[in-house]
Amino acid sequence: MIYCQFRVLIFLLLISNTVVALSQQTTLPGIDVLQAESFASISGKKILLLSNSSGRNSKGQSTLEILSKSNRFEFLGVLAPEHGYYTAAPAGQSITEETIDGIKIYSIYGSTKEPDKGLMRHADAIVVDIQDIGVRSYTYISSLHRTMKAAAQSSKQVIVLDRPNPLGGLIVDGNVLEQGMESFVGVVQIPYIHGLTIGELALMINEEGWLGIGTNNEALKCDLQVVRMSGWQRWMAWEDTGLMWFPTSPHVPTPDAVRGLACLGIYGEIGLMSIGIGSTSPFQYFGSPSFNPKAVLKLLEKENLQGLHLSQSRFQPFYGMYSNKSIEAVLLRFAPNQDFRPYTWGLKLVLAVREVHPDLFKSETKRAGIDMFHKVTGTKDLYNALFNNLPDDVVLKIANRGVEDFMLLRSKYFLY
Repeated sequence: MIYCQFRVLIFLLLISNTVVALSQQTTLPGIDVLQAESFASISGKKILLLSNSSGRNSKGQSTLEILSKSNRFEFLGVLAPEHGYYTAAPAGQSITEETIDGIKIYSIYGSTKEPDKGLMRHADAIVVDIQDIGVRSYTYISSLHRTMKAAAQSSKQVIVLDRPNPLGGLIVDGNVLEQGMESFVGVVQIPYIHGLTIGELALMINEEGWLGIGTNNEALKCDLQVVRMSGWQRWMAWEDTGLMWFPTSPHVPTPDAVRGLACLGIYGEIGLMSIGIGSTSPFQYFGSPSFNPKAVLKLLEKENLQGLHLSQSRFQPFYGMYSNKSIEAVLLRFAPNQDFRPYTWGLKLVLAVREVHPDLFKSETKRAGIDMFHKVTGTKDLYNALFNNLPDDVVLKIANRGVEDFMLLRSKYFLY
């Protein structure tokens, strides 16, 4: 009897260990796949790398280090986007050229925001390995776009090493950017939350003619290759990938900061209230010294904000809006959920604030950052609806224009 019980116990332990092992399997980004293939795609070529310190393999080794140590090709240097190679420069600050461990780092976020033509002439291909966050206004998409366009104009190959979208591949939310509203914080006609990997997005940009028109009056296209990940599925949140998170910019140190940015980032442009910049949880607070979080939370009690938990809190930012002041706030916490709609949930929070604090939404108020708010939202209609007291349902409808059509379009470019 004891022997049988022992065998059952051993069996259960084996099953348990198997389940744990399966749950801890690591997604292999494109750089791992490229390594496993002995760099066959770039063997013998002269290579530039568009990347920063977020571009790493599944073991945490930087793609810069991996490529610089290989003798299968000639490594010419790194193209560094906004925030610089180490992702430490503040938003909007020009990046200057530097050398890291003997590797030349060339800026594509300075007086110009695209690769130098002279530099491009020496390269056969540009390898792209950078951790995007799945949010349209994040400028790594624009750097990818400009690099692809430069490659198309100079007949160079682009090889995108694919990486997970930290918001997953199922969540699509926020209005599609309107034609005529293109800028460096919104370069193509996609929703604010697009639910694509950077490789899938590169394919869409290339095939939809979004690189502009060439000298032959035809849509530009680059010679594009995407090195797919292994083990990633669309339902996965970042925590499901088994990968370490490396900061993608100064205020995005964690996956929860990505989720908070997706909810609240646009409101930082108009200084409506603090969004937690300067705190230990950027994009995860929303408040001001005179804010009434209790009343706002009361209005939101009946809302089913899946994947988002809101609670009353207080914080004191070290810098930024209301620096060194005590701020009454709503604290945002996240539980990854496929029904999470960050752009819409953030807007519902703001609409509740509008009801409790209507003085913040007077249309005659002259606000700095209105033009930037238009750019990041991809429309002028959302600001006008919010600040001209249009009904909540009208505001929410504006905030999701074009999503249904995009859902059909994006499925053409799925790699997973």
